[in-house]
Amino acid sequence: MEALLRFRLALVFSVLALLSLLARSSSQDLQIANAERRIDLASHIIKVYLTLKVENNGASPDSEILLAFPPTQVDHLAVVKAAASVGKRKKKTYQSLDVKPSEQPGSPNGTKYFSVSLLNPLGKGEIITLEVLYILTHSLKPFPEEISQSESQLVYYHDSATILSPYAIKQQTTYIKTPSTKVESYTKVDPTNRVGKELKYGPYDDQPPYSYSPIIIHCENNNPFSVVEELVREVEISHWGSIQITEHYKLVHAGARHKGIFSRVDYQSRPSISGVSSFKHILARLPPRVHSVYYRDEIGNISSSHLRIDSRKSELEIEPRYPLFGGWKATFVIGYGVPLEDFLFESSDGRRYLNITFGCPLVETVVDKLTVKVVLPEGSKKPSAVVPFPVDQHLETSYSYLDVVGRTTVVLEKTNVVPEHSVPFQVYYNFNPIFMLAEPFMLASAFFFFFVACVAYLHIDLSIRKA
Repeated sequence: MEALLRFRLALVFSVLALLSLLARSSSQDLQIANAERRIDLASHIIKVYLTLKVENNGASPDSEILLAFPPTQVDHLAVVKAAASVGKRKKKTYQSLDVKPSEQPGSPNGTKYFSVSLLNPLGKGEIITLEVLYILTHSLKPFPEEISQSESQLVYYHDSATILSPYAIKQQTTYIKTPSTKVESYTKVDPTNRVGKELKYGPYDDQPPYSYSPIIIHCENNNPFSVVEELVREVEISHWGSIQITEHYKLVHAGARHKGIFSRVDYQSRPSISGVSSFKHILARLPPRVHSVYYRDEIGNISSSHLRIDSRKSELEIEPRYPLFGGWKATFVIGYGVPLEDFLFESSDGRRYLNITFGCPLVETVVDKLTVKVVLPEGSKKPSAVVPFPVDQHLETSYSYLDVVGRTTVVLEKTNVVPEHSVPFQVYYNFNPIFMLAEPFMLASAFFFFFVACVAYLHIDLSIRKA
């Protein structure tokens, strides 16, 4: 028995060693001839654009390319996209590629990976250019953590001057765009150059795999740190001609916390100095042809909003009851209706499907937790949701006026949501039109029995007397 156990352990270690050897072999075969990274710190949502020119120096073709991220960034990753560049200059086109998390044995220092699947394997001596976009949230740390009403907001950003990669990089350059020209300090890794709002690290030549040079940038950022801690969107479908959408927000200013007292006199008389990192206006981009729009909180309706509607979009500019400083919160509800024919369609197999936008309508806002509830008409069967990215989903039952068995509700949940998640998704379901007559029949029956009861009451003699 002990010999069998030793044999199994030896077999497991052999398999792991083989996988590690294969991974290292693949990494040695591929090489990045040139890499350019552009980091945009203009908002609290950090966008990183990465251009990689990858060549295969090995004998066997490779069908995937690995992207490496330090463990400190993985938890803040909201989006990772990749595309292959085809053609030159004006005739250049981009082919979207599939990107998925990948587990690699023997990753140094807890490095995490994403695998980019190529449409065609990269053969020996071939070169491919990849365009990668990844988005980071909650990666700018306010320092100092508390500021007064008259102070500007300063933040720290941590990264590496060199690109973390499992492949050797012949030449690379990193550009970092700061929100303003006010930069308190930054780490220098020669060659380093700063012009206006841009920091340039590199070019660095012949960097080995997993090169990492930590840098810290301390700069001013007074842009609104708008974060929705929790958003619940309820989309209620009625086959009688309208879709009602209700959105419950828990909004917070995630920047440096406000300290001291708040002076509205200073805030209104010196807007360029007082409260420069606060915000009092929020823009929500709603679907076109909205109607019955309302904006309220726990106290009641809030009249400080402006709605602009055209054929392409609707914009709702809302103003909370008070300006939001760092650490301050606001809770409110936005509701509106949209025409049924704009969002509900019928597929070729006879199923109905809703085609509507996922994500948060608020501009430049991070949502820590988003819940989308699609309430289907009573009698709907076999619902299924098609979302272009991973989400948690389950079914529940909702009840409304005149419901008997309840309405099937498709619940979709996702964390760390950014504006790039505002893309269409579909919910398919089967529906028998006969169920549309259920509620009118119940109302008609109720009125009928009421009138029958009234007629019976009028014709029944309930008085006590002799015949």
